[in-house]
Amino acid sequence: MAIEEARPETDVPALAVTAAVGDTTDTTATDITTAAVASESTASVRYYPVAPGVALHVRMGPGTQYDIIRTLPVGSRVPIFCQKPGQTVKGPYGTSRIWDNIGNGEFVSDAYVRTGSDGYVAIRC
Repeated sequence: MAIEEARPETDVPALAVTAAVGDTTDTTATDITTAAVASESTASVRYYPVAPGVALHVRMGPGTQYDIIRTLPVGSRVPIFCQKPGQTVKGPYGTSRIWDNIGNGEFVSDAYVRTGSDGYVAIRC
């Protein structure tokens, strides 16, 4: 459903505002800019493989004392948005105090993620 505002003929022509759900016929400059920014930020995030054969627990914070939110299936790859120090964990890729933020309030131990480095590979949270 489109809504048009009546304007005098001397005014700039009225713009249609799309109000129907799922109607994507009108695209504004803001929509295009927002899509470009989202695409650019998504493109800069790298995904890293979880250690082979590991179903990895995702926790609410950087340590095993935090609640488990979910468990990633074997063969998963994770994005790393930022990293922070936390509890030391020994895993397939060594012993590490680094915890990877893979989503909003979601952390996994870097000792279980193959980043190719013993240090930080992303900004600190």
